Amino acid sequence: MKKRALILGGFLVFVCLGHLFAGEITWEEISRGELNIKTVLAVPRAIYFGSAKGVFMSADGGSNWRNVLLTKGQNKSVNFLAFDSNGNSMFAATGSGLLCSQTQGKSWQRIFKGKNYAENDCTAILASSQYIYLGTKQGFFISADKGRTWQKQSGELANSAILAIALDKNKAGHIYVACVDGVFKTKDYGRLWEKIFIARLTEKNDTAEEIIDDQDEIERTSDIKYIALGSGQNYLYLAASKGIYQSKDEGLTWDALSGYGLLDQDIKCLSVFSDSTLYVGTRKGVFKYEEERWFEVSQGLAGNRVNFLDLDNQGNFYVASDKGLFKGSPDNRDDKILTSYSKDEPAIKDVQQAAIKYAEVEPEKIIKWRKQAARKALLPQVSIGIDRDSTDLWHWEGGSTTKTDDDILRRGRDSIDWDVSLSWNLGELIWNDDQTSIDARSRLMVQLRDDILDEVTKIYFERIRVKMELDNLSIEDRKKRFEKELKLQELTASLDALTGGFFSTQFTKLAS
Repeated sequence: MKKRALILGGFLVFVCLGHLFAGEITWEEISRGELNIKTVLAVPRAIYFGSAKGVFMSADGGSNWRNVLLTKGQNKSVNFLAFDSNGNSMFAATGSGLLCSQTQGKSWQRIFKGKNYAENDCTAILASSQYIYLGTKQGFFISADKGRTWQKQSGELANSAILAIALDKNKAGHIYVACVDGVFKTKDYGRLWEKIFIARLTEKNDTAEEIIDDQDEIERTSDIKYIALGSGQNYLYLAASKGIYQSKDEGLTWDALSGYGLLDQDIKCLSVFSDSTLYVGTRKGVFKYEEERWFEVSQGLAGNRVNFLDLDNQGNFYVASDKGLFKGSPDNRDDKILTSYSKDEPAIKDVQQAAIKYAEVEPEKIIKWRKQAARKALLPQVSIGIDRDSTDLWHWEGGSTTKTDDDILRRGRDSIDWDVSLSWNLGELIWNDDQTSIDARSRLMVQLRDDILDEVTKIYFERIRVKMELDNLSIEDRKKRFEKELKLQELTASLDALTGGFFSTQFTKLAS
């Protein structure tokens, strides 16, 4: 039993170490002071980002930038960048219409202009070899002739604010559109649309929170936030105000993903990269979903508001945020980091043993029960018998007729017999009925012990992760630091509850 518990504990430690140190990312600001980056696009041999000043391009990994598109009009913001499926045409969805470049950004042509301010504000673009799908703040448009003519969709998509568009690369003609009024799907390139997720509309409350830009104003009117499609398993992911949902059957049914570890439900973007790993961008950083929980990967990232995520073919992250464009590279660090963060804390094995002892689920307890059950056969069964003779208990006193006590009923003496007998069942030395009960209790105890080990190990290494995140936060980020410190205290309290106060006691001793 004890060996099994230690093996399980060691396995859990290995898993947690893998999550703790594998794939850690170091961040570098590469936009050279440019702020409020709305979108980023990483392609082979070039990086593009869009802001209120236009589109910028770098051919050397972000060391040098040049402005390849200077936007004009009342709304100059570049909201989205994309290439078509063949990589020949580049599109910039701006606040003043849709622009296209056939020369990798060297020259541009406006191919769409709306009839009013909202219709002219383009928010999402998807271009295949046959069609161009365009989302605006007032309607959804499709072009079948490279942008020369456009057809506005009818129904709820006619005047709804479009948030995101997702293409199913494995099924021709399958496209998903997330908008303020819900999520829609087409199986025939946009001829017919089916509503697969109903939005919950809410009233705008401009006084509750300062409106940073028009995109925020759109999102606050609906619980729909963003939609993305996985390229590997082809799962559909939807960010809503109450959490993130996953559909494995093209939107027919939806399952809510765990929100454990996600500090903010205000999702700005979803990204599913080639390894089918889900990432989200929020106001409080970038988070990765793995093993039914979220892990923050944006420690050291100066930006508070994440607007968009992208990944290049070398595994480098690009985050468009309010503080600029950040490049994240995997940082392969060794176990010395673990030693530095856990040197003043009790070892994981000691914490596990304390939790097992406090819950009284030690493997030795079952062994003790089995020995006691075996020794039970050495003890005799004791039987005691008592017999009472009441034959002459009551009798008549007879004889003389002159005495006063003659001819009356008198009480005689009790006659009590007793005996003691001892017996042994030596067959119980080999097996007895108590062993069956012990086996059942043993299975339950093993299951309980495994659950406790699992919980303690996860909390222990989650606490180390939070300590690392605290160290990487800037002093100015007081709100996020407070949340991390509060989380650290919560995890410490959980370990104390599972170990009967052992963790804090040992932590104090080692730190002093």
